[in-house]
Amino acid sequence: MIEGPYLLLAVLGVLATGVMAGVFCAFSVLVVRGLAALPPAQGVAAMNAINSSAVTPAFVIVFAGTAMLCTVIAVVTFVVWPAGAAVRLLLGSALYLVGAFGVTVAANIPRNAALLRLEAGGAERDAYWPSYVREWSRWNHVRALASVAAAGAYLLALL
Repeated sequence: MIEGPYLLLAVLGVLATGVMAGVFCAFSVLVVRGLAALPPAQGVAAMNAINSSAVTPAFVIVFAGTAMLCTVIAVVTFVVWPAGAAVRLLLGSALYLVGAFGVTVAANIPRNAALLRLEAGGAERDAYWPSYVREWSRWNHVRALASVAAAGAYLLALL
């Protein structure tokens, strides 16, 4: 079992990545499925509104704060290298930083920007909507699974 600051960092890592896993999972199994059932005009408008409202201090603190926490865990682990837990702590950090934060930046945000640029009443928007939902959801599943796996790795570091 790890001790000292690693105990606190690992517990915070489990909680933070677990919260983000819940957010991503809720989007995958509830929100996007509901939006996909709407006519394209309504689905696009609702998704654009959600994407705009997501950039709030509360969400940014949780999302980016989790990335910062994972970075701190990785750096501290590299510096001190706690026996028996280092690999799990580094794995948890890498899973979230690459699989959740990185995927958000590289895959989900560009799709959100492309959706926002489409003309409000255009046929291009209606044609793009099904592929947006499919691709965005696929990458969101990756974010959810990576966050769950990160929480699991941090949890295993506590054992």
